[in-house]
Order: sequence, then C-alpha cells, then structure tokens
Amino acid sequence: MNIIAIDNLTHRFDDGTWGLKDVNLKIKTGAFVLIGGQNGSGKTTLLKHLNGLLLPDAGSVWLDGFQVSQNLVKARQIVGMAFQDADSQIVGETVYDDVAFGPENLCLDRIEIKKRVLLALKKVGLQDLARQKPHLLSGGEKRRLTIAGILAMESKVLVFDEPFSNLDYPGIQQVLKQILALHQTGHTIIIAAHDLEMLIDHADFLVIMQDGRVVREGLPFDLIDELETFGIRVPCVFRTKRVHHVAKVEMEIRP
Repeated sequence: MNIIAIDNLTHRFDDGTWGLKDVNLKIKTGAFVLIGGQNGSGKTTLLKHLNGLLLPDAGSVWLDGFQVSQNLVKARQIVGMAFQDADSQIVGETVYDDVAFGPENLCLDRIEIKKRVLLALKKVGLQDLARQKPHLLSGGEKRRLTIAGILAMESKVLVFDEPFSNLDYPGIQQVLKQILALHQTGHTIIIAAHDLEMLIDHADFLVIMQDGRVVREGLPFDLIDELETFGIRVPCVFRTKRVHHVAKVEMEIRP
C-alpha cells in the first residue's frame, strides 16, 4: 500500500526559477527511501511538499488517502520533518519543553503531553537530559532532539533533510542508529542526501533527482552504475561489491 502518491508535482519559486517539474512518485508504507542528487536538484523542495510547508503550482501530493493541500494540519501530524539545521527547529527553553511544543499545539491535555514527551525522549536516549538547555547539547544530541519532537507528534512518516550535516563521526553514528531503529518499528523513512555513503546500504528504494525532476528510481543496487552520470559519488560499499562481482565474473568465464 502506498502512503504517499505524488502526481505531476510542479513548483515555481517567486523569482521564476523552477523548483520541481512534473514529479511523479509513489512511496510504500514502511519503506526506507533515499533521495539523492546534487545540491539544487530539488530534494529539499520535494520534501517540503510532503506536509504542505510548500504548496504546488500544479499537480498534487496524496498522503494516506487525502490530498495534502486540503488538510495541512493532518498532513503535518502524519509527516514529521527534521531539517538540515537542527537549531532552526529548536524552540523550547529546555529539552522537555521543546519536545512538548508540538503536542501542546494539538491542544492535548497535560497528562497526554507528558506521556508523549517522556516516551519520545526515552526512544532517542535523551530522558536524562529533559531539563537541559538545548543549546548545551552536542550536534548529535540536537538532531536526536528534533527526532523526539517528531515522535511526540506520533508521525507515521519521518523525513530527514541531510541528517548528518555538520556532525562528527560519533554524532553520525548516534543519528543513524536512531533512524534505523525507527524504521524497524514500522515508520516510513524518507531521507534526502547528496552523499549516500552512510545510508544506501540500508535503503530499499532510491530516487535520483536532477534539475527539479525525478530522473531515476528503483532498487539501489540497480542504479549504482548511473550515479556518477548525475553527479553523485558512488559509495565505497558499492565500489567494493562491484569490484568483487567483476572479479568473480572474470574467473567464471576464464578458460
């Protein structure tokens, strides 16, 4: 079953440049989707249409059976987005307050808000930092805090825009571990990245974008040979697999 269906989606910015051109895409419930492409290829613009942060000039986005533009509140509950700059999403005086911000705007009662916040913080391993000021957190902890804010909204679809940007290796490991755990619990995961190295071995579907269009889509391994055509570096894990595959074939055909 598809949780997202995008039909002929087109978006033009105020300065006249095209952000998206006739994008068609379907995403299955529970999928782990990786969207690759050079900077400026339209990845972030596409993500912002999934919950109505941007609205199309033409075409439509259908989410769990309804059109996003017709119910923005519901769309933003179902699709939670973690932006590239975690600091831009942090609004609370404390870690607890920040995670509570979304549920409070849903006008939930205090007991339900507390339950959601504590559960979300536990899932991302920040329960012991509930009273900490967010600006004192590390980069990886801030990114996990934004994920907790999404979880407290009970979002089915989790969207990440360059989730490892500006993180050191321990921070990358923290965030990757969290994303994989969320996928295992049934969330649909959609990640946009220009560097696929840390993610492609976990994805079950790859979308390649260029100049605001979806130019390729399919299983990651099937598209590896085309990545460099669209300015995307082939991940080392696939370079190694490809070398081993070629060597094996040569041995098999050698007289």
